[in-house]
Amino acid sequence: MGKKRIIKKSGRGLDQGRKDRALSRAVKKRLDRGVLHVEATFNNTKLALTDEMGNVVMSSSSGAMGFSGARKSTPYAATKVGELIGDKATIIGLKEASVIIRGVGAGRESALRGFASKGIQIKSIKDATPVPHNGPRPPKARRV
Repeated sequence: MGKKRIIKKSGRGLDQGRKDRALSRAVKKRLDRGVLHVEATFNNTKLALTDEMGNVVMSSSSGAMGFSGARKSTPYAATKVGELIGDKATIIGLKEASVIIRGVGAGRESALRGFASKGIQIKSIKDATPVPHNGPRPPKARRV
């Protein structure tokens, strides 16, 4: 008959191995102040921490944390990504950060709360969600 194999399905929630691996790859650069960019779409939440010049120091997303499918866009997944970036930021010595939020997804505030829970002072919050002024030209009227 053979040996029965057990297949574990991934994407059930937070993958602890991915979190540990992300924390182990520490950045060598020391940073006092930075800018946290939060992009919250309907399908994912991405965070990027940059220095004041705009150079990316570290980044992560809910998909990179092991969430898949509809779970990527949840506030819980965004909180976990925010906590991971906050942990990595405290390792490199970040004290204060200003935040730029883009998008209309569910993880907008959750990612920020997870980041701020690690003891980093939030200096300012800016909403830079792109808003179309006029948009593309509408299609021609249908002739029947």
